[in-house]
Amino acid sequence: MTDWQGKHVTVAGLGVSGVPAAKVLHGLGAKVTVVNDGDDARAREQAAELEALGVTVRLGDGATLPDGTELIVTAPGWKPDKPLFAAADAAGVPVWGDVELAWRLRKPGAADWLAVTGTNGKTTTVQMLASILEAAGLRTAAVGNIGVSLLDAVLGDEEYDVLAVELSSYQLHWAPSLRAHSAAVLNLAPDHLDWHGSMEAYAKDKGRIYEGNRVACVYNVADKATEDLVREADVEEGCRAVGFTLGTPGPSQLGVVEGLLVDRAFVENRQKNAQELAEVADVKPAAPHNIANALAAAALARAYGVPAGAVREGLRNFTPDAHRIAHVADVDGVAYVDDSKATNTHAAQASLAAYDSVVWIAGGLAKGATFDELVAEAAKRLRGAVLIGRDRELIREALARHAPEVPVVDLGRTDTGAMLQAVQEARRLARPGDTVLLAPACASMDMFANYNKRGDAFAQAVRELGA
Repeated sequence: MTDWQGKHVTVAGLGVSGVPAAKVLHGLGAKVTVVNDGDDARAREQAAELEALGVTVRLGDGATLPDGTELIVTAPGWKPDKPLFAAADAAGVPVWGDVELAWRLRKPGAADWLAVTGTNGKTTTVQMLASILEAAGLRTAAVGNIGVSLLDAVLGDEEYDVLAVELSSYQLHWAPSLRAHSAAVLNLAPDHLDWHGSMEAYAKDKGRIYEGNRVACVYNVADKATEDLVREADVEEGCRAVGFTLGTPGPSQLGVVEGLLVDRAFVENRQKNAQELAEVADVKPAAPHNIANALAAAALARAYGVPAGAVREGLRNFTPDAHRIAHVADVDGVAYVDDSKATNTHAAQASLAAYDSVVWIAGGLAKGATFDELVAEAAKRLRGAVLIGRDRELIREALARHAPEVPVVDLGRTDTGAMLQAVQEARRLARPGDTVLLAPACASMDMFANYNKRGDAFAQAVRELGA
């Protein structure tokens, strides 16, 4: 659509994506109806704001397709199996997400998109990428699932050379025409299967990020599933597959050699030559999975033509967000590390692999996950485990099967004060040289508003120990 005047558009869902989409479409002249399942105080407040502009809002009725709808723009969290979308399919009405809308509304000569997805590490990688692009003197921003609206980025007054774009599997599902300059899939592990229905559907949606890439499809050498997605993608002629690895890189790869991040993909005669990009010590923190994030960010930046010196400067300038393998304090020779963002087993596995001897604080909402593989892999590193949250029993059973010698403290309480007790129990189990690691492998909402609040509670408990 290029002429929106009088077009009947239904926006599915309010929230952080639905409200901006409704405002943009109304401003373009479309006749906008917003449908929303919920009818709480927050929804009524947002509805009043939109109705004052002339937007029609139907609260508590997200299942019925409004008469005359020509397009649905949906919030990314709405599942594909909702009745609204079945009705749209029967009526031949297309469904876009807010990312698709932003892509289609770009101005002539708009900024290229360097896109990132994966089960874990997306936000950190996108922020690293933006820092590298800024170090190269480019006008850029980290946008998308990271919290900065793509609609604001493409329609705002500020002009960009290139955007670092984080995309979730939900967003990619509803973005059929997205075509990035270059893109990366960092890793694939079971997550959000209740939304996608299967691991195959989840991987397929992740793989959409490679469709139509012009320069590079960046994949994880250690995760064959990401390379398989590259092979299946329909890309522009000349687009290359570029791998990243924590080992010595082959041609068309970035990797690590003797403490250096090196590039054998974007150099002349890549069969023989390599370009030093940075030192491992330039990556903060220098945990293995974070070095992988840095290599992926560097690959995308190099695909865009960024010089090696800017990669080093950008990584040195980067400071990770809170609750991502963050060192809180040392108490009596024991390090206390907050990785509350490790909300699934894949993320917790990467976090545990960064330390040799760990007292592990874990548990929360499992989201259908199983823990046998995680525990079996981490067993040799565990000094002890302290379990919290609603689904802690699943982790306890996995520990009994695969690490029966590891002492386990099972805290039955699920109030927020349980974190202080968990840290105190972890201190009792730890020895000098150990790391007490909060890497829950679960979501937080059974006990905390979000993973940030959970991490804050851990840090506060550690500070009380130190006092």
